[in-house]
Amino acid sequence: MNYPDILERFLTYVKIDTQSSDQSDSFPSTAKQLDLARVLVRELQDLGLKEVELNRWGYVFATLETNQKHKVPTVALLAHMDTSPDVSGAGVNPQIHRNYQGTDLVLSPDLVIKTGENPDLKEKTGKTIITSDGTTLLGADDKAGIAAIMDALTFLVKNPDRPRARVRVIFTPDEEVGKGVDHLSLEDIRADLGYTLDGGKLGEIEDETFCADTMEIKIVGVNTHPGTAKNKLVNAVKVAAALLAKLPLDSLSPETTEKREGYIHPISFNGTAGDTTLKFYLRDFSEQGLREKQNLLKKLLEETLAQYPQARAELKASESYRNMKTILDNHPLVLQKVEQAIAKAGLTPNRTFIRGGTDGARLCFMGLPTPNLFMGGGAFHSKAEWVALEDMQKASEVVVHLLQLWAEEQAG
Repeated sequence: MNYPDILERFLTYVKIDTQSSDQSDSFPSTAKQLDLARVLVRELQDLGLKEVELNRWGYVFATLETNQKHKVPTVALLAHMDTSPDVSGAGVNPQIHRNYQGTDLVLSPDLVIKTGENPDLKEKTGKTIITSDGTTLLGADDKAGIAAIMDALTFLVKNPDRPRARVRVIFTPDEEVGKGVDHLSLEDIRADLGYTLDGGKLGEIEDETFCADTMEIKIVGVNTHPGTAKNKLVNAVKVAAALLAKLPLDSLSPETTEKREGYIHPISFNGTAGDTTLKFYLRDFSEQGLREKQNLLKKLLEETLAQYPQARAELKASESYRNMKTILDNHPLVLQKVEQAIAKAGLTPNRTFIRGGTDGARLCFMGLPTPNLFMGGGAFHSKAEWVALEDMQKASEVVVHLLQLWAEEQAG
């Protein structure tokens, strides 16, 4: 069989619209994610993997058995199928920029990917860069990760003597809306450890994430006909706006923070004069810092309600994920093996943090140590998104080396 190469796979995947929705109560949040899931099921079956399944929640599973006679660990390889709700993923028209020369990339008269704003892109001189045509996102997050995993599996199938651990493949929906593992259990995964391929820069291993909570605040005012509203109406929209106005302008927001600085991020504002709901993302690298941000938001709400004593508020806080470093520090071999694999691929391994989360963050706390690996690319969640073909190829190579290193490990 003539298997497609990594570029062909990637171009196929990004043309399938899999945008998830944070306004949906279904799971997956959009049915179109299953369009890619079905394609992946066929490809995994064509490769001859076992236990290939698309379950009722939209997860894709498959198993590649080890070729070793001794008992080896089972390694889960994960990537997510959905793309960000922030930018359209419909009608993606990928553009291939061969032998890139380190200059700005003009996608359209209205969109130029500037190297000054994308310093990682300037480092890709001589490589093949893939972008959209500037009207949609590209979808490299995380279809580059899927393509790298599928390419590594293809290599191992075509080279059956190459030592490998037992592999469980899991492609998840709804990662971009924070629900990627909502219906995933360790019984489904059946692995000893895992790796997500959902990072960015070449050689990076993300072993630290934000601690993340979501806080929803419903403001209930006093509604009445505006024609007879004097001294009666308490407009919930105005109360909510007053709360937002109390947030710091020069700190504690995504646009004013970097590195290990956390933030309070209002992400939606919906309602009427009668009641209005605000949703906030709270992020910090420590749980103490997260609690401080929760307390600050509550304090600002109390101050706002003091200005509008007839209004009231309902708060609902929910945990999204926690910093996976607290778990991964107890599993040093999981990180050491991938550092060795990256070095074998001729790269310099770099442990770092991500100002966000991955499916792996929640999996760590479910009992599956799962750091996040690079797949190349940058400017995710935007029309300026890009990925380097050679970086995807390196991610695939790292996976092959990684599975060989785990094949040398005796399972407990």
